[in-house]
Amino acid sequence: MTENAAAFLAGADRLLGRRGLTRDPDLMAPWLTDWRGRYTGRALAMASPADTAELAALVALCARWRVPLVPQGGNSGMVGGATPDTSGGEVLLSLRRLDAISRIDAEARQVTCGAGVILETLHEAVAARRMRFALTLGGKGSATVGGLVSTNAGGTQVLRHGTMRDLVLGVEAVLADGRVYSALTPLRKDNRGFDLKQLLIGSEGTLGIVTAATLRLLPAITDRAVAWAGVDSPRAARALLLHAEAALGEALEGFEIIPAASLDAVLKFLPTARAPLQGRHAWHVLIEVVATSGDAAMLPGRVETMLAQALDAGLIADATIAANEAQAQAFWLLRDSVAPAERAQGPAMQHDISVPVADMPEFIEAAAPAIEARWPGTRVIAFGHLGDGNVHLHVIAPPGIERAAWEAGEGAAISRMVHDMVVAWHGSISAEHGIGQAKRAELARLGDPVALAVMRQIKAALDPLAILNPGKLVAPPAPPLAWTGGTA
Repeated sequence: MTENAAAFLAGADRLLGRRGLTRDPDLMAPWLTDWRGRYTGRALAMASPADTAELAALVALCARWRVPLVPQGGNSGMVGGATPDTSGGEVLLSLRRLDAISRIDAEARQVTCGAGVILETLHEAVAARRMRFALTLGGKGSATVGGLVSTNAGGTQVLRHGTMRDLVLGVEAVLADGRVYSALTPLRKDNRGFDLKQLLIGSEGTLGIVTAATLRLLPAITDRAVAWAGVDSPRAARALLLHAEAALGEALEGFEIIPAASLDAVLKFLPTARAPLQGRHAWHVLIEVVATSGDAAMLPGRVETMLAQALDAGLIADATIAANEAQAQAFWLLRDSVAPAERAQGPAMQHDISVPVADMPEFIEAAAPAIEARWPGTRVIAFGHLGDGNVHLHVIAPPGIERAAWEAGEGAAISRMVHDMVVAWHGSISAEHGIGQAKRAELARLGDPVALAVMRQIKAALDPLAILNPGKLVAPPAPPLAWTGGTA
């Protein structure tokens, strides 16, 4: 152990006490491997501050002794963004004790809560006040508010309500020198320079550590209709989306596509689950439509009419509407279980990508056969949020391969091909999961050089000692941009 590390641990132990600081390998072990099992690190210690003041003092201590910090919420990220490296010199920072919901203002439609609040807990708390937070995802039982803010999470309601950038009204964060940036009180109009809140959202803990957020709420829905439809292709799904948008307007809140292979995997993974439709369909669409108090009575009829028109127009082969809330939840369980069902099948290269919304069906239909032809034995599946141009394009390995060797060899080459195709289609290699350590090299390879240089300069300005989540999102700072000529 270095002298700096020993001095830091002595100070951190005095600051946080036994509950707030541990070096017990058994207590740290569950948090040192990412959700997908691809990255396992080591940690000098795991710190769990009780509040923002303790965290600020801890960060100042880290800055004094040059000890890096890796912030972590629910450890449900997809890109290794909350996993320490293998050096054993980084401190794993758990934000799970910052779990207070300090204020719910139904009149202003706002909630202020700590970074450690679990998303499902937040949903339940605001529902008790007849409000809702309009972001949800499959990992709602473990994902935390701080993680959602730091990764600019999306989910299944982006079609109508946007990502976290659209839902965060204010933030509190600890900066790299221990200062606290406090901007939890939202203002509809504030023109005092840069929007530092938006700079922190999506920065993956590399510019500051989000400790609390004020979030936008909506009135609770009074009813919802969840439908399941079978279609022939992604193009047919896109046509159905346009039809549903025209017929239902802002009532349309969710539109997810699932290929037959993914549904088959889920039905095998969940032995008690049942397919919503009879017969075989190449693709499936999950649709959610919601109503407020004023139009709840009209909801079933509107959805039935929309689906009947789609059937008459040949947009769908079959469809059903959930008969009750239990069946609606069962439909969503099928969608939310796609990722864990796939993981149970074996290795796969997962790609969280986006292209312009109108081009996504054509992209899927071009990418899948090209990849499968180049790497025989692989299977390509694409599922997710067709309505906002974001799908999860996963390439499942051939049976019987050795995971680590395949991922490092053919798997890495597959990902490069996928990312090259995405860039050629003017898309993004990370639609909602972030960059972390999994995609940092690819971002450096494919990202706009000017944008990357500016990001590095911002990182160097806000974290000159590079102690906040090192090795994630951006590479070490580059020299300042050189002047290339032109007039002032």
